[in-house]
Amino acid sequence: MSFWNRLPKLQKFAEKLQNIFSFSKIDDDLLDELEMELIQSDLGLELTNQLINEIKKQKITSTSELIEFMFNFFLSIFSGINSQLNIIPEKINVFIYLGVNGTGKTSAVGKMAYYLKNMGYSPIIAAGDTFRAAAIDQIKLWGERVGVDVIAQKEGADPASVVYNAIEAAKARNKNVLLVDTAGRMHTKSNLLEELKKIERVVEKTLGYKASENLIVVDATLGQNVIKQVETFRNAVDLTGVILTKLDGTAKGGVIFNIVKTFRIPVKFVSIGEDKDDFEPFDPKEFVESFLPRVEV
Repeated sequence: MSFWNRLPKLQKFAEKLQNIFSFSKIDDDLLDELEMELIQSDLGLELTNQLINEIKKQKITSTSELIEFMFNFFLSIFSGINSQLNIIPEKINVFIYLGVNGTGKTSAVGKMAYYLKNMGYSPIIAAGDTFRAAAIDQIKLWGERVGVDVIAQKEGADPASVVYNAIEAAKARNKNVLLVDTAGRMHTKSNLLEELKKIERVVEKTLGYKASENLIVVDATLGQNVIKQVETFRNAVDLTGVILTKLDGTAKGGVIFNIVKTFRIPVKFVSIGEDKDDFEPFDPKEFVESFLPRVEV
């Protein structure tokens, strides 16, 4: 079974669209129903209106034409957006993970470490969430689970100091990817956002270049609140990508289109479940195909 076929709620959304497309003709009633479903999917009002207006301009007469048009419309949102990781095997690549509490950030770090290890890279993890002893324990457990070293200090330590030590460890142990877990922070707390900037400065000063990735981890079930989170973090640091978690818990996959359209930053990975394998590089074409009813286009 493919990754996207393991998302029953997203499939149910596609089934709802299929029911709408069973209308005998493309008219205002159909478009009204379609508009309502798209808004409820967290596509966003602006993007939904744009799509509906484009459909009206095309004077589409059949549902197969309509689905094909929507497929191309949604796929075009990802045009010029590179979802591949920024990674050069010959150097130490630093990935900084950030986001609010409860998004599954630490799990995403562990899953990414496992993914990279299986891809032939040599990852190491920095336990940069020093605010809670439980957070340090959690990332250590993930390290043990996936067979990746974790560099940690005691609770209350300076996260930037942990990152510095982890960089030195990466050099000594010939690791080429450093994954930095950070404390979950509300996007309204400016002092904690400043801490992220400090970590960035330590990386650049120690290595002579910036972090390869600043990845914001967001909870797909939060819908439009995700947009506000991405906006605020982007104003604090140079975001390079999004990891979307808990996608199995929502039918509101439209937020992915909204993120990419609004901020022009890529969704790089999606995560479902608790297993270390429940983590997949984001493929725009496969996602659009799962979002819409089955059709040959």
